[in-house]
Amino acid sequence: MKQGFSFSLPVTVVALSIFYIYFSTVFIFIERWFGLMSSPGIFNTVIFTTIALMCIFTYAASVFTDPGRVPSTYAPDIEDVENPIHEIKRKGGDLRYCQKCSHYKPPRAHHCRVCKRCVLRMDHHCIWISNCVGHANYKAFFIFVMYAVIACIYSLVLLVGSLTIDYPKDEQQSGDSFRTAYVISGLLLVPLCVALSILLGWHIYLILHNKTTIEYHEGVRAMWLAEKGGSVYTHPYDLGAYENLTKVLGSNVLSWVCPTSRHIGSGLRFQTAYDNLSGASTTI
Repeated sequence: MKQGFSFSLPVTVVALSIFYIYFSTVFIFIERWFGLMSSPGIFNTVIFTTIALMCIFTYAASVFTDPGRVPSTYAPDIEDVENPIHEIKRKGGDLRYCQKCSHYKPPRAHHCRVCKRCVLRMDHHCIWISNCVGHANYKAFFIFVMYAVIACIYSLVLLVGSLTIDYPKDEQQSGDSFRTAYVISGLLLVPLCVALSILLGWHIYLILHNKTTIEYHEGVRAMWLAEKGGSVYTHPYDLGAYENLTKVLGSNVLSWVCPTSRHIGSGLRFQTAYDNLSGASTTI
């Protein structure tokens, strides 16, 4: 678990947004469209509540799970034949060493200026979870975004559907009191649907290529340098789309929708496309 968690305004905003969207969806949109006690009302309430609970669970896992610390005793073994690839610096060709943390960096690890430490398989620091997205909580973060997209689209559909119903005059007068809730919900849901869908699509792309956000940007530069030198750059951790999926989400397809992490390993070594070679290195 993450140590030293303190109050975070962005995390509070996200939590309040989740609860607001849930209560407005169930007690306004579903109630006004179907009625909570009707069969369609109960069905939609159960489904949406399940999605909302998964959102809360995966979000909490993203916030409170330590993304991965580099052991103080870590040192790369350049003679290890089972680990033929070593990341080196662009300048000098030395093994990557963090001057701020005073230890070597494992493959795919980077120093976070916000957390003030190195993070295993770091993707990025996310203010909305007040935590880094890294080796140990990447899957939880990805699944949270997936459930959040589903919940927002589902809620928006229910919002629009509840507006298409012709209510009796007495209900129309009482419905005016919900106008503010509809406006706030619309202003909240539409941007969230767009932003979270883009974020989900981006991370699906990264997972299919077994990249992190940092590695993507480093790869753009590496590709440019390779083309300039007349060679072709290939991402060393790209094992093929399905294999990449299993490395991040697990080999059991049923576990892809749950924030399990038993499959991820130590985060100090990763399978590469060069595992059948020896003495390979990649420049970072």
